[in-house]
Amino acid sequence: MTLGEVDPFHLSEPALAAFRNRRVGFVFQDHCLLPQLSVLENVLLPTLVAQPRADFSARARALVEQVGLGDRLEHRPAELSGGEKQRVALARALVLGPEVLLGDEPTGNLDPKAADAVGAMLTDLARQERTILVVVTHSADLAARLPRRMRLADGRLQDA
Repeated sequence: MTLGEVDPFHLSEPALAAFRNRRVGFVFQDHCLLPQLSVLENVLLPTLVAQPRADFSARARALVEQVGLGDRLEHRPAELSGGEKQRVALARALVLGPEVLLGDEPTGNLDPKAADAVGAMLTDLARQERTILVVVTHSADLAARLPRRMRLADGRLQDA
């Protein structure tokens, strides 16, 4: 199995870490933001180890604007709602322009209104960024936004 021409199963640990950092974005059920960092600093976190090093500040700011938090750049996670935290996590997952975006119950901890907003942003931004989106969810509403759905039945993936 390859992504582009790279088989991640044959990479050394350091090369695999670099591969995940650069080519795969992650959005988890829990936003995993660092509480001592601002919104902008949390979005920029993956860029600290990116190779080659570049100034990602403008891209990070643009993504924060796209998720509707441009006026909250300097806020800490404790000052944000759950939906806002998840939107920061989405911007962080996209800051390096990954080829694949993985969502693990990305709306699972949100109220219905916030879940709808984050689900829309997730699918819209993945499309805009031309990123492959793979989501694991129990949410029928989120699944309905995706062009292809599969379900796990008896330990096997099947078309839904």
